[in-house]
Amino acid sequence: LTAMVDLAFLLITFFMLTTTLSKPQSMDLAMPDPDEIIDEDNPPTETPAWRTLTIVLGENDKVAWYGGSLENPNPGEEPTITGYGKNGIRQVILNRSKAVQADRRKTKADESLVIIIKPSEKASFKNFVDILDEMAITQEKRYAVVDMTEQDVEMLTEKGAY
Repeated sequence: LTAMVDLAFLLITFFMLTTTLSKPQSMDLAMPDPDEIIDEDNPPTETPAWRTLTIVLGENDKVAWYGGSLENPNPGEEPTITGYGKNGIRQVILNRSKAVQADRRKTKADESLVIIIKPSEKASFKNFVDILDEMAITQEKRYAVVDMTEQDVEMLTEKGAY
């Protein structure tokens, strides 16, 4: 019996030492430089409305998007509700990116799509991770996470996603 107990402890020790534990998964997230202060001497750069896409995260896995600004959306890009996945917001991002690329070829400028992500209070953490996954899948490099405005809350309430 003593030999079996010794063998059991040896096996347990062997398997504990040779087993690899799962590595923690993390997502790369670029944060702004805290030393770079925006003031009168260093104003923020303006992005043309035709290059912007705003994504507002609502409740129940709903996503609202619009091009340009909420007060003056790009033609044909008024606030619209969609979901996540390849037939949802991913398709919107890909189509919008292609349109910006086509315009860029006309102007020969080095400009790309700028995506503004606005998570609402009622959006879940899973929704935020999902939209960051969509940024990685579509390989969009220029996006920013900003706070929602009162107009965004009104728009989500009006569309039934808040």
